[in-house]
Amino acid sequence: MRIIAGHFKGRNLKSPATLDTRPTSDRLRETLFNILTPEITDARFLDLCAGSGAIGIEALSRGAAHATFVDRSKKMRALIKGNLALCKASPEDFEVVTADAVDFLRKASHGKSAAWNIVFYDPPYSEDYLGVLDTLGDTRLELLRADGMLVVEHHHKTDLPESVDQLVRYRILKQGESALSFFRKTDE
Repeated sequence: MRIIAGHFKGRNLKSPATLDTRPTSDRLRETLFNILTPEITDARFLDLCAGSGAIGIEALSRGAAHATFVDRSKKMRALIKGNLALCKASPEDFEVVTADAVDFLRKASHGKSAAWNIVFYDPPYSEDYLGVLDTLGDTRLELLRADGMLVVEHHHKTDLPESVDQLVRYRILKQGESALSFFRKTDE
């Protein structure tokens, strides 16, 4: 895996040693960031089920102001930190957290941190997506900024809801066996 563009362009990242983690392909990552380009500069970016951290590191490389990496595995936490060190990312530009995605979001909703502009969620295909969708869509929690976006990577045959509370899917992009569903926060 390598960083495709931006400040860290061309840096090779370490991959997980096991097949338990399914890294986003370079091609799909490039497609994703071609879509996100107008919104990435100075964004607060959340990488849920971060794995190697490649998505969040790509966001930092392309100008995100801050990235939060969340993975429930301590091994992945170490891998993410190692990849950030390889890129010489500034420690004040990121946070790495070991936690379950829904647990992290619930705790974050009680904290004083600012909401995120962009959330990328890429759980193992066996995961239930609704817990995270319900939590991010909850109007009381304010985890996404007013114009916030959620991008979910999933198997192309997985059906996700068109809307969950204040999240509405506005685009789905399929590439090979993977798909990206794009949700926007609405005021309704």
